[in-house]
Amino acid sequence: MDETGGSGQPRPGNDRATEPESSPTAHTAGPARPEQDRDPGASPAPAADHSDGRTAPESPDAHADTPPADDQPSATPQPLDSAETPPTGNPAAPFPARSEAHTGGPGKARPPQRPREPGGGILMGRPFGVPVYVAPSWFLVAALITWVFGGQLDRVLPELGAARYLVSLFFAVAFYASVLVHELAHTVAALRFRLPVRRIQLQFFGGVSEIEKEADSPGREFVLAFVGPLLSLVLAGIFYLAMQPVRPGTVPGVLLAGLMISNLIVAVFNLLPGLPLDGGRMLRAVVWKITGRPMSGTVAAAWVGRALAISVLIGLPLLTQSGALGSTAEDNVGMDTVTDALLAAILAAIIWTGAGNSLRMARLREHLPELRARTLTRRAVPVQSDTPLSEALRRANAVGARALVVVDAYGEPLSLVREAAIVGVPEHRRPWVPVSGLAQELTDGMRVSADLAGEDLLDALRAAPATEYLVVEETGEIYGVLSAADVERAFVKAMARPN
Repeated sequence: MDETGGSGQPRPGNDRATEPESSPTAHTAGPARPEQDRDPGASPAPAADHSDGRTAPESPDAHADTPPADDQPSATPQPLDSAETPPTGNPAAPFPARSEAHTGGPGKARPPQRPREPGGGILMGRPFGVPVYVAPSWFLVAALITWVFGGQLDRVLPELGAARYLVSLFFAVAFYASVLVHELAHTVAALRFRLPVRRIQLQFFGGVSEIEKEADSPGREFVLAFVGPLLSLVLAGIFYLAMQPVRPGTVPGVLLAGLMISNLIVAVFNLLPGLPLDGGRMLRAVVWKITGRPMSGTVAAAWVGRALAISVLIGLPLLTQSGALGSTAEDNVGMDTVTDALLAAILAAIIWTGAGNSLRMARLREHLPELRARTLTRRAVPVQSDTPLSEALRRANAVGARALVVVDAYGEPLSLVREAAIVGVPEHRRPWVPVSGLAQELTDGMRVSADLAGEDLLDALRAAPATEYLVVEETGEIYGVLSAADVERAFVKAMARPN
């Protein structure tokens, strides 16, 4: 990666520094900012330029006020096949021709989007500033719990009659309140470690705390995973103590017993050593500590999670049929057998899928540091706002630049010429189209530091969605232009490489 040898400088005496954009809040739960002027038909950008990326000086023979004649050399060489050409270090790669604008091939990429409000169900509140959602699937499981627990109440408290379903519904709500407390334990620990939490969602099989960044040490990872089951155990103990002064054959006694057992089951199940369960994250932390590599811990815990999924798929129905869970084998026939098998299949599928997702996320995080603004930036040429497009492209191709920055009379950047707009202008019209008509005005979010890399770079791009960004040094000097499409292609290429 060639990061040396700039071919151009800003105007002399330019000592005004531009503050680099490095906002890390791209994944927060705030409302999306209005998107900048983006062409919905944006074409796939050519391969990324790994050259020095600095702005090239304007040609001394430029005449911005005189449109070139039709026979003037045109800056429209043959297009690159972006779907087959990964980011390379070719500093002289030309601008694409118009035919690329509507190809829609696999190389087509949109700029990173700033996430909208997380959503995912009904918003119930924001404890500790984290939104809590109830997914639509929760109502299905609440109805299932009400029906199953109501049938059990009919055997224990037959005098309740139809009112047993109201008691069962209260149990379902109280149980998921306990699940919420379990997830809040993860959330509080994450916030304590300065890890952003996107949302908490209560869904079909329990709850999920979406923590956006992983812990920076195995010790913190272990604590972050362990606090959830620990609090479930504490709740089970509290419900057990509350049972002592209550008569067993009453509604309060049955409810407290059910909540104690359910929280105990949640704690024990989550302590199983396989991803995506909390026990899997604890195992990951242990292997991470031993090997010194978080990826090794993720691989080990994910494969244990997959083995656990197979065990649940096969073992849970057999365990139910054996009567080991408190019912006789004669009772577990017919519809009950089908229900047990179906629940085991759903649970196994969730565990298997979660283990695979954990592997993919770990691989993503491992490759993130490979994304560097400095190495992905395209060399840019500064042009005046009234420069004809054909002349601007001629200057760019003459010095091997692949981006255009519109500057004022003092060399201060004003806007960026959008590549999608360039390829949308017919060649015969380019001598009469000024670059200012194709440019997007620079905002603070469109100025990114050349030193950004990894998650910081992605956060900065998501915070201000655009197709191109001005890359600047800490001193405010223009380094070049970063295309969001180049970042996406570089990321896909990095993910395709084996670890």
